[in-house]
Amino acid sequence: MASVACIGECMVELRQAQGGHSSGQAGQSGGLYSRGFGGDTLNTAVYLARLEVKVDYLTALGDDALSDEMIAAWNAESVGTRRVVRLPGKLPGLYMIQTDAKGERQFFHWRDSAAARQLMSLPETDELLNSLMSYDIVYLSAITLSIYDAAGRERLFAAIKRARLLGTRFVFDTNFRARGWPDRDVAREVFAAAFAAADIVLTSTEDLLALYPGESQEQLMARIPTPELVFRLAEPVSLLRFPGGTSEVRAEPMTKPVVDTTAAGDSFAAAYIAARLAGAEPVEAAQAGHRLASLVICYPGAIIPGYAMPPKKRHRPAASRQATK
Repeated sequence: MASVACIGECMVELRQAQGGHSSGQAGQSGGLYSRGFGGDTLNTAVYLARLEVKVDYLTALGDDALSDEMIAAWNAESVGTRRVVRLPGKLPGLYMIQTDAKGERQFFHWRDSAAARQLMSLPETDELLNSLMSYDIVYLSAITLSIYDAAGRERLFAAIKRARLLGTRFVFDTNFRARGWPDRDVAREVFAAAFAAADIVLTSTEDLLALYPGESQEQLMARIPTPELVFRLAEPVSLLRFPGGTSEVRAEPMTKPVVDTTAAGDSFAAAYIAARLAGAEPVEAAQAGHRLASLVICYPGAIIPGYAMPPKKRHRPAASRQATK
């Protein structure tokens, strides 16, 4: 079975509960919030597992009760936890989601001392990075890269390059959050390094225009030399570039109201990767990505109920690991 390593951070998630309201009184906190767990690459890992892909999550957590709950929840979703490092005395990060009437979200983070930030500078790091060679795909995002320092990113990129020599593919998602970077120049340098190392890049106008304002779609796409590129536009359309061609893939019209756009890109990534590992061509994989993302945004929070997942679609199976490269 094909396998994926997702690298990143899971945080405690607070989101507005249905029926929550503001008090409207000065000095008082307003609204009701429910607690869950989330993080962009963790969301992708959960959806990959639900799509029957063998996936491990690589991160660091504390030895607290919330970290225990995370491990239990991931195991319940069939996300592998053997690569999770537990750090005594540390805690996971925290973020809060607020959504407007259109389902657009705003994030607030408390994560500067989170355990995951130390993943690239631990006694266990070498063993963890050497394990990347055993996976078919290594998946991470720009948010993942933003939580490590320069030395940590260099160490991670070196391990990915070694793994690629043995056939592992690197999938980079440009999920960009400006607050995670010291400045945009640093972010541009890291993005360029990731683009140069990646086999597949999943990106969007929202991410890239924040880094390269005023550039056209053609200019933005030209910055990414990777052979396989998925470029999501502001409307539900993806432009694809792959060996032998290009294509435009449109999502089917929405039939339900948008409730929360959290994890739209994360779920798209999972469905795309799962379809490609199962032997689908890029166009079919992008269609699968749009289908899942269109369902996810109809529910609050990052992870939708299991019963809401789309019916499984079988692709022609890859004959071997090498055939999926």
